[in-house]
Amino acid sequence: MTIAQKSMNAKVALKEFFGFDGFKGTQESVIDSILNGEDCFVIMPTGAGKSLCYQLPALMLPGTAIIISPLIALMKNQVDSIRGFSDKDNVAHFLNSSLSKTEITRVKEDMRTGNTKLLYVAPETLKKEETIEFLKSIQISFVAVDEAHCISEWGHDFRPEYRRIRQMIQDINDVPMMALTATATPKVQSDIQKNLGMTEAKVFKSSFNRDNLYYEVKPKGSKEKVFKDIIFYIKNRNEKSGIIYCLSRKRVEEIAEMLNLNGVIALPYHAGLDAKTRAANQDAFLMEDCHVIVATIAFGMGIDKPDVRFVIHFDVPKSLEGYYQETGRGGRDGMEGDCILFYNPSDIEKLEKFMKDKPVAEREIGTLLLDETSAFAESSQCRRRLLLSYFGESFDDENCNKMCDNCRHPKPKVDVTQEVVNALKALESLKSEIDLSHVVNYIIGKKTDAVKDHGHEKFLYFGVGKDHDKIFWKGIMRIGLLNGYINKNIEKYGLLSLSKEGEKAILKPKNFVMAKDTEFDFVTDDAFENAVLESISDEVLFAELKDLRKKVAKQEGLPPYIIFQDPSLDDMATKYPITMDEVEKIHGVGKAKAHKYGQAFIDYIAEYVRKNEIDRPIDVVVKTSGEKSKKKIAIILNIDKKMALEDIARSNGMSYPELMEELEQMVTLGTNLDLHYCIDEIIEEEFQEEIFEYFKNQEEDDLEQVVVDFDNDFSYEEMQLMRLQFISNMAN
Repeated sequence: MTIAQKSMNAKVALKEFFGFDGFKGTQESVIDSILNGEDCFVIMPTGAGKSLCYQLPALMLPGTAIIISPLIALMKNQVDSIRGFSDKDNVAHFLNSSLSKTEITRVKEDMRTGNTKLLYVAPETLKKEETIEFLKSIQISFVAVDEAHCISEWGHDFRPEYRRIRQMIQDINDVPMMALTATATPKVQSDIQKNLGMTEAKVFKSSFNRDNLYYEVKPKGSKEKVFKDIIFYIKNRNEKSGIIYCLSRKRVEEIAEMLNLNGVIALPYHAGLDAKTRAANQDAFLMEDCHVIVATIAFGMGIDKPDVRFVIHFDVPKSLEGYYQETGRGGRDGMEGDCILFYNPSDIEKLEKFMKDKPVAEREIGTLLLDETSAFAESSQCRRRLLLSYFGESFDDENCNKMCDNCRHPKPKVDVTQEVVNALKALESLKSEIDLSHVVNYIIGKKTDAVKDHGHEKFLYFGVGKDHDKIFWKGIMRIGLLNGYINKNIEKYGLLSLSKEGEKAILKPKNFVMAKDTEFDFVTDDAFENAVLESISDEVLFAELKDLRKKVAKQEGLPPYIIFQDPSLDDMATKYPITMDEVEKIHGVGKAKAHKYGQAFIDYIAEYVRKNEIDRPIDVVVKTSGEKSKKKIAIILNIDKKMALEDIARSNGMSYPELMEELEQMVTLGTNLDLHYCIDEIIEEEFQEEIFEYFKNQEEDDLEQVVVDFDNDFSYEEMQLMRLQFISNMAN
């Protein structure tokens, strides 16, 4: 049978099995190749139809095709998918550790009778001697290695078992082989082909460009800020499907819980869940019983859900390949797909620390991959161009069509032609391959140990760029890389050297303009967890609310700070609350205080908003039910039991000052506490009345001044307790 006849049959089979009228991209050429008994290597972006490249020839050829796949969830999804197109469930099976002995026997029987056309198997299962012996006894049409990037140490999901696949296949039968991946840099591609013995294979490489995906990088800031951003974003998507990726199981659980508390149906997915729960959560997402999956990178490989409308990376991914593959799960139907990455340079540092105990080669590979990821996040260049350049594909950023944040919201650009030339000359002057950090330090004139060790501080171009900082020169070097003026030697962990094109550019440079790369705030873990969002309040309203507070306080016969404290007024002057529900959500108010004193403030703000024609911001209040809520309940119960405050602090893992701070927040928010059992032990009743009377007439909330005014007869801690009880009595 000629290739033309096979191709004709493939088109007939495509319509018969899948109901499609035609192939997409290189699918037809790939299928022709495998039908002709040739090895082939398929590099095709997510959503372009890789799986069809092996599914259709498997259905057409005699025997069973062996599909090597890395994840049980992926196998199940693929088997369910192919069974959906057939009237026989035994047309496809998987063989892995999730099956019972009875199920394994049934799979093998279906293969012996020739009913099974596709067998999905994990490399861990394939390497077992009993599996190899069984596969020797049946007719195999070809072997397809799916997610082939797992073979490469330079890929984003390296699996050591994948390195032995070629030998295992040769032990069974030297049949045609197909390798498929959605992400492969030139280095990874070469590594895959060498390892599988496919250097002579036909290579089918589709464009990596997914023009329907929008790429955006946002500063991570604080946890409160990110949570608010995520809730606001999702709630404005009308229950559309999305995936949120995190690096830790703990964060996955936390975000899934937070979303559910805030009215978003979300489920977690990570390796810490049992297989049954993971499968159930995955199915719920596929069946649209939940809108959002919060997952580690274990989720999504090969998941055939076309209408994922957003992919959010809460944590920075370990490589651009991983990022590309994960974002590629969005918009597989060709319609909209938003890819949002929250970036904090601290996350890069954390990932680097995790690698410190790994072998040197693995650590250097990992560091280079992280460098590429941070460069992508921090760059002011077109993100699409950067991403495609990483995969060895050239792209004119004018074709981005404003489908990345840098193109949609460009920063002011300046002419940097001379700076590009200076950078190329500086690189040329070093006369060797050198890493990016070293080159940049050389250009800005920084005498690092590496620069001094090479004697580069004595070279001609040392300090040629001292008028600009590192961020600027990294951007300039990126222009050189994107335009092919600088070579990056991946085999030597990304060392740079001047290319032939770079030599020409020095003599006859093009004009270049550039916006400075973004400098993201380095936010430590503690700062990320504990930071409170700063507000930009309406100063006029804030001053008027202070006057109103004074007026209300006078009517109530109370100090102004008992009504509302300054941070609460500041929050009101930012969010303009005009309902009781909105005032309850103001920082430091709570339900009790809102109903006791809030109405006058609501009325005043509503009139202020109307008179000044103010568009009120839509605020997102993040509801959580974490440790703080549990701790608060425990503290209240302990106080009800009249437990000593030192013992309460100790039992809740807090210091005494931390407990007092927590109690102050509680009474400020409206919790009514009875601390008399503590106070009565240390302060006589007549003095308590005197102190309470003093607090009533105190204008400013200054506890140190109170201690002084009472001639230091009472300690700061004693007065702190008295003030807590006073606020609880008067305000709540």
